[in-house]
Amino acid sequence: MLSPVQDNTDDPVLTTAATARLLGVAVSTTQLWLESGALPSWKTPGGHRRVRLSAVLKLLDERARKGQPNAATGSAASAPASAAAAPALPTAVPGLQPHPLPTDEAARLAAVAASGLLDSAPEDVFDRLAWLAAQVTACPMALVTVLGEDRQWFKSRIGMALPETPRGWAFCNHAIVQEGAFMVEDAEHDPRFADNPLVLGEPRIRFYGGIPLRDASGHALGTLCVLDREPRRLRGRELKALAELAAIASEELARRT
Repeated sequence: MLSPVQDNTDDPVLTTAATARLLGVAVSTTQLWLESGALPSWKTPGGHRRVRLSAVLKLLDERARKGQPNAATGSAASAPASAAAAPALPTAVPGLQPHPLPTDEAARLAAVAASGLLDSAPEDVFDRLAWLAAQVTACPMALVTVLGEDRQWFKSRIGMALPETPRGWAFCNHAIVQEGAFMVEDAEHDPRFADNPLVLGEPRIRFYGGIPLRDASGHALGTLCVLDREPRRLRGRELKALAELAAIASEELARRT
């Protein structure tokens, strides 16, 4: 079990209800998973279960990698026999809108694999670009994302605790199917994103601004994006600066392919 340590804003503590909402399952199902040890947790002095956000995302990612059935459509309402037999967790969330796919998706995925970016070590060039993106837009979060077949992985991240998310949660799915910038001024009131776990739970995204990053063949491997917990829009000079930084990142990708 996890130990009840001091709160860490980079890895928030979740209640059982918040955990259930994040996973898209019933609170009763989540309680069974917690009590069985399938999802690491601890009890407060008052007897309430608490979970670290990182533990939820780790288990979700493990089940997604193993191709486990979706808890929302499968038979995950029953408690698993042991922690070794972890429950199936959803990579899709009931109510979440289906995401678009690029017309070159097969070739794009091949390009992502060939790039070697997924699960690669941090690199100064991308870390600096993400940091600059956050600075020039005054956003608390900035990411260099790579979109694989079933997950969104962060090559670089500023102000974001999660190393990756399921592909279905990625705002960047919408950015890579268009030219130029994709903006969401208030995700909470956008039907495409209102039920997204990243909006309902931490980091509680309200604003998103992303620009696709393309390799030498023009395939969008991911994005340079900025995020905020408050509704907003980018001013002209902020958007231009973000576009320039994305162009630099794309040039770096083009040199490698």
